[in-house]
Amino acid sequence: MIGGRKALKVALVGNPNTGKSSLFNALTGLNQKVSNYPGITVEKKSGFSKLDQTSIAEITDLPGTYSLHPSSVDEEVVLRTLTEPNNPDRPDAIVAVADATNLKRNLYLFTQILDLGLPTLLVLNMVDQVRRKGIEIDVEKIERDFGVKVVLVNARKGEGIDVLKKEVIKLAPEFRAPVFDVREKAPNYAESARQVLGLDGDYAAWLVATQIEDLNYIDKLKVEEILQLNLRTKVDTKRLRIQETIQRYKIVNDILKEAVTVSPEKDRSWTGRLDRIITHKVYGVIILLFLLFLIFQAIFSWAELPMNLIDIIFSELSIWVKETMEPGALTSLISDGIIPGVAGVVIFLPQIFILFTFITLMEETGYMARVVFLMDKLMRRFGLSGKSVVPLISGTACAIPAIMATRNIESWKERLITIFVTPFTTCSARLPVYTVLIGLVIPSERYFGVNLQGLVLMFMYLLGFGVALGSAWLMSKLIPTRKTSQFILEMPAYRVPLYKNVLLTIWGKGKAFVTNAGKIIIAISIVLWVMASNGPNDHFTDAEQYVRTEYAQVDLSPEEFESKVGSYRLEHSYIGYLGQAIEPGIRPLGYDWKVGIALISSFAAREVFVGTMATIYSVGSEDEKTVMEYMASEKNKTTGGPFFTLAVGMSLLMFYAFAMQCMSTFAIVKKETNSWRWPIFQAVFMTGFAYVVSLITYQIFS
Repeated sequence: MIGGRKALKVALVGNPNTGKSSLFNALTGLNQKVSNYPGITVEKKSGFSKLDQTSIAEITDLPGTYSLHPSSVDEEVVLRTLTEPNNPDRPDAIVAVADATNLKRNLYLFTQILDLGLPTLLVLNMVDQVRRKGIEIDVEKIERDFGVKVVLVNARKGEGIDVLKKEVIKLAPEFRAPVFDVREKAPNYAESARQVLGLDGDYAAWLVATQIEDLNYIDKLKVEEILQLNLRTKVDTKRLRIQETIQRYKIVNDILKEAVTVSPEKDRSWTGRLDRIITHKVYGVIILLFLLFLIFQAIFSWAELPMNLIDIIFSELSIWVKETMEPGALTSLISDGIIPGVAGVVIFLPQIFILFTFITLMEETGYMARVVFLMDKLMRRFGLSGKSVVPLISGTACAIPAIMATRNIESWKERLITIFVTPFTTCSARLPVYTVLIGLVIPSERYFGVNLQGLVLMFMYLLGFGVALGSAWLMSKLIPTRKTSQFILEMPAYRVPLYKNVLLTIWGKGKAFVTNAGKIIIAISIVLWVMASNGPNDHFTDAEQYVRTEYAQVDLSPEEFESKVGSYRLEHSYIGYLGQAIEPGIRPLGYDWKVGIALISSFAAREVFVGTMATIYSVGSEDEKTVMEYMASEKNKTTGGPFFTLAVGMSLLMFYAFAMQCMSTFAIVKKETNSWRWPIFQAVFMTGFAYVVSLITYQIFS
C-alpha cells in the first residue's frame, strides 16, 4: 500500500542482456531498493513506478534466465515467483522483456510465460539497435499470433516508457490457447501434479513436476508423490521436455519468418575489427593493462580535492559538537568516537565513486564481456574457466556478490576453486586501507607524468589477482575433477553509456557501501570509544599523576604534557591492555598494539581499519587531524622516528592483500559450500599466508 493505494505487482522477466536493468531504472528511477529473497542470498531489486495520477506499480526485476527450466538458484527464484500461488513476490502481471535484435532466442522464454496464464505484455527493447541493423518487425503480426500487446522501447533513452506504463494499467486476465498444451501431451498428468503440488495452473504444475528432482526447494514428501505419479502414469518427463522445446521453437520460428525481415546488412565491419583488437591475446591484454593504469592514476589524482573537502567538513563537525554540547561522556563519544570513525571511511568515497564509475562504464559499453572472453584461455591454464572471470572481476567491488556469482559455474571443482580464490582480488573495502598506507609510506611523486602512488595501487590490485590465479592452479592439482564446465558467452553490442544509468548504478553501489560499512563502523566506534575511555585500574584514572612522576626531570610544555597523558591513559585503558595482550604475536611483523586492535576490528569489515585507527588516535587528543595525520605523527618508542616506516607500511599492505576479507565473506562461503570445512580452511590458509608474506616483507624492507 502506498498512500492508501494498493500497488500493482509487476515482474520484469527476460533473458540476460536484454536491458531489463535499464528498463527497471527507467521505470523506478531512484525509487528502488535492493534486498535478498527470504532464506537465500539472491539479490532482489524492487521499486515503485507511478503509472498515472491514480495508479502505482511495484516493479520487481527478476534475475535473468533463458527458460523456466532452472540450472541455478537465481533461476529457481524466477520459477518459484511465477508459479507459487502463495509466494509473497508473485506478480499480478508480467512484463516480458526481449532483445528486439534476437527474438528467436528470447521468445522461447516468453512462450513459457504466456502458458502460466498471468496477465502479460511483451516489451521489445533496444529498438535503436533494430534500426541500426536494418531489421523490420511486424509488431501487429506478433500481437495477433501470440494474443498479447507488444510495446517497442529503448529503455536506455527512455523511449516508449510512457506507452508501456499505459499498457501495464490495461493488463487484465484473459483466456488464450496455450502454446504448448500439456493436457494434450499427457492427459490427467498435469491435473494430478497440480493437486499434489498445490499449484493453480496446469503448466505451472507441469514445469515443477517434470524437473522435480532438480529443484532444491520442494518438500521431500511432495517429491516422492510426484515420482510415484510418474511411475503410475508412465510419463517420460525428459522426452516430453524435449518435445516442448522443439514445439516452442517451431512456433517461434514460424511467426518470426513472416514478422521479421532483415534488410541487406549494414556495414558493421568496424565492430568486428574492434573485437579482433580488444580480444587479441597480446593487444587485448595491453589495452586492459592501460585501462587499469588509467583507473588507478585517476583514483589518486582526481580524488584529492573532494577528499580534502570531506576532511574539512568532518573536522568542523567534530569541533562544532565539542563547542555546542555540554562537556561529558556523550560529547566525547560523538566527537572522539563516532565522527572520526565514520569520517575515516566517508573521506574515501570519492575514490570509491571513481572506481565504480570506471567499472560501470566498462560494463555499459560492452567492454567487460570482451574482458571475460579475453581471459578465458588464461583461466583454463590455472584450473578455471572463463565463467570464473566474472566473479574475480566482481570481487573488485565486493567478494560477497562475487562468490554468489559462482553459481553459474556447473563444474563443482571450478566453482569451489573460484569461491576459494575470489577473496584474494582487491575489493572496494580494501581501497581505503591501501590509500592510507600508500599515502603514508610512498612519496607523492611523478615520474614521466606517472603518479607513483597510483602505480603502487595498481600493483596491489594485480598482485591480488596474480595470487588468486596461483592459488587456483595449486588447488586444481589437489582437488579431483568431477566434470568440466563449458563456457558460452554472448557478446553484447557496443553502446554509448547513458549518464543516467551510470549515475544510478554508481549511486546504488556508493549508497550500499556507506550504509553497510556505516552500521558496522558506528557500532565498532562506540565499543572502541568505551574501551578506550575507561580502564581497569588507577593507571587510567590517575594518568596525570603517573605522567608527572615519570617525567619529573623533563620540562614538558602544556601541549606535550597533555599528549603524554592522553597516550598513557590510552595505553592503560581496556583497549590498551587488549592490544598489548596480542602485541607479541604481531610484533615480528612490525606492528604495535594499536595496529593489532585495528586488525581484529577490521575482520568485521576491511574498511573499519581506517575508522578504528581514527578512533584510537582521536580519543584523548585535543587536535582535529585526519587519520593519515595522526598515523604520520605516531612515533616508534624504540627509535624515536616515525612508527609507520616503509617496512611497516608494506608489511600491512601485504597482510591486507592476502588475509581473509571479513566475517561476511566467511559466512557467504559457508552458505555457498554448505560446509564449515571450506571457510575454515580458507580463513586459516589466507591468514597464515598473509602472516608469512608480511613477515618476509617487513624483514626485507627493514
